[in-house]
Amino acid sequence: MSADPPVAVIRRATRADLPAVLECLAAAFEPYRSRYTTAAFEDTVLTLETAARRLQEMTIFVAETETQGIAGTIAVAAAGSREGHVRGMAVYPAFQGSGVARQLLDAAERELKALGCSRVTLDTTQPLERAIRFYERCGYRATGVVRDFFGMPLFEYAKDLEP
Repeated sequence: MSADPPVAVIRRATRADLPAVLECLAAAFEPYRSRYTTAAFEDTVLTLETAARRLQEMTIFVAETETQGIAGTIAVAAAGSREGHVRGMAVYPAFQGSGVARQLLDAAERELKALGCSRVTLDTTQPLERAIRFYERCGYRATGVVRDFFGMPLFEYAKDLEP
């Protein structure tokens, strides 16, 4: 019995993908806008300028489907001694629960392993309860580190990457 085919093709984003990445971020986070401070929401959904800067500083992946085009995105970078960081994960609401998020996170973790990272961190906010449950199912655990994110708490999660 064969496995189901992947929902999307995961590839590195290019500058030409940035408008679609911004649309995906906006669609995924819009339901949470009222639970974010204005500055936190703007930092989360990005602008073309901040997305271009992120593309220079991090590897951005996109999940591309035959029907939707870009259905999700995630960014990663090595962040220190054998540690990587995930940022800006978003999946269009229509694709949430479809496996796209898992494909993106798997690609991010593979990239970080290739960069020599043995641990990965990510930050999330309390309103993203579904995302937190997803991260926990994927092996991420709260570290207890809480930072200020434009006037709201930002919770750090971490996972050791298998060699």
